[in-house]
Amino acid sequence: MKKIKNSIILIFALLMLLVVSCEDFLNRPDKANYTLANFYKNDEQCLQAVNPLYTVPWFDFFRGWLRVGDCQSGNYYIEGNGFWMLTPNDDMEEVKSMSASLWAVNARANTVLENINLYAGAQTTELGRNTAKGEALVWKALSYFFMVRIYGAVPIIHNNTELMNSGEYNSLYRAKIENVYEYIIMTLEQAVKWLPENNEKGRLDKYSAYGLLAKVYLTRSGYGQSGNRNSSDLELAKEYARKVVRESGRELTFEYSDIFRGSHNADGESLIAWRWVTAADNYWTAQNDLQSDLTPSGFAEGDAWGSWTGPSLDLQEAFGEKFNGTSPSGALSPTRNNVDKRRKSTMMMYGDVYSYFWRNNPVKKDADNNDVAFPNGFDFSRFYGTLLKDFHSSTGANVVKHVVGNNADHIGEFGVPMIGRGTSLATHILRLADVYLIYAEAVLGNAESTSDAEALWAYNEVRKRAGVSTKSSITWRDIFLERRLELAFEGDFWYDIVRWHYYEPDKALAYLNGQNRKTYTGLSGYYLDQGWNTWGKEGGYPKVDQETGELSPRIDIERPDGKPYTHDKFTMPFPSTDLQMNPNLSKDPIDYDVSQYTYE
Repeated sequence: MKKIKNSIILIFALLMLLVVSCEDFLNRPDKANYTLANFYKNDEQCLQAVNPLYTVPWFDFFRGWLRVGDCQSGNYYIEGNGFWMLTPNDDMEEVKSMSASLWAVNARANTVLENINLYAGAQTTELGRNTAKGEALVWKALSYFFMVRIYGAVPIIHNNTELMNSGEYNSLYRAKIENVYEYIIMTLEQAVKWLPENNEKGRLDKYSAYGLLAKVYLTRSGYGQSGNRNSSDLELAKEYARKVVRESGRELTFEYSDIFRGSHNADGESLIAWRWVTAADNYWTAQNDLQSDLTPSGFAEGDAWGSWTGPSLDLQEAFGEKFNGTSPSGALSPTRNNVDKRRKSTMMMYGDVYSYFWRNNPVKKDADNNDVAFPNGFDFSRFYGTLLKDFHSSTGANVVKHVVGNNADHIGEFGVPMIGRGTSLATHILRLADVYLIYAEAVLGNAESTSDAEALWAYNEVRKRAGVSTKSSITWRDIFLERRLELAFEGDFWYDIVRWHYYEPDKALAYLNGQNRKTYTGLSGYYLDQGWNTWGKEGGYPKVDQETGELSPRIDIERPDGKPYTHDKFTMPFPSTDLQMNPNLSKDPIDYDVSQYTYE
């Protein structure tokens, strides 16, 4: 694949790119004038070579990360988007950039391994070299874990130099899915051997690899199975998850909302994270620009396109919520009774006020040039009802996770301003709570339900932090729902459905087809300045049906052709650019002998 070759060259060039950061471990002196011949001379330089893997090569995958993980899964509505309708095609820019990004991560990780083995100087220690290589292997394994769950069978590129010398970079065949999982596991097993139990704050450690191994085994346990999952894989998932939840010494962040605040970027709950950074001389793909996709215009100083997106009605219902609130008439109500703390930390709805957004009490001008103050922080109702007088989201809500707030909020969290639309907020890819639920599910195994003390402990710890009641017996469905609520908008839910589809394909497909993928049509443009129970002026939409209390109309946009989803929707097509460069990607996968690969 020429694209892979170009990515390898690009990532090699990025070797000297060191970003300025609010994260201590990324804040290193600039070594841009170094060459390979005089780099890797001490442990710090070995770790500097890994630093870009925490940010830059992931950026283009990050752009499509929520579109796959939450949009396809029915959590996150984006107007007119192929991911929402499960129709991404091989010419979509997100499809092309995501593939290039994942291969770039693999190329970068391979380059780090090769260069440390070739150039590490006498001042390096075995611990330093191994730590850097172990970190690179976790990132490499993660890139393949995403690829196998998105595309299915993919080629295995173990060594950049060998591939370049062979001249086969544009003629590789895909490896069978079982080979890819075997390769991911052997990569993580080596990472476990190399990584220390405790690393610098924010960096990967042995428990990061254990946690990812647990998730890989839980996912693989259903592949090629029918009805029940592979018991050996479930046991290994349980073993590795237990190491994290019982032996690592890590604890859940006390307050759920704090996980997604900058001041808690590197809490012990975060096992694997993209650690974005902003600074005036920073390479722009090292910063988090997701806030602009999620928030409506006027929320912060930078660009924003969140008026065309929002948490789905199906996710709102999973939280026990409804856009039109709790009023008996069905009209909007400023009072919400949901006790699950995760709901407000996940999606903004009417009645929600956030003290950590707009903490500088800004005074803003409304459409009539009147001053509107926010003394208690960002007030969702006041923002739309008084400031804008025009609701934007077709689902009646906006996303909270990945949002820092305005520039004053960014300074309050990080001590530096936002740069353009970029923030320094970390993106958590694997959290301790995720591993708790993996542990509970692995203990449950193939049973219908369990009252096992360990499974209940792990499951209920997650629920107790959320402020919801504990249970004395749990089923797979309980855990599946808990994962959705706990990890919503963390790019994960689609992969839970994919691994379900591995062993119960008809049930997983029926679940997708049963989701509420409707929106409120005409929602943008109605006014809310006449009070909570009055639907505005000049015939604004939607209306409240006084008999049913329902907002209307609601339109179903999940399947524009009127047909149900089919099993082929569980695999995304390769980009057209990749297929043009390597026609073998369209051919049947072949067996790869994974035992031929080793790490030194």
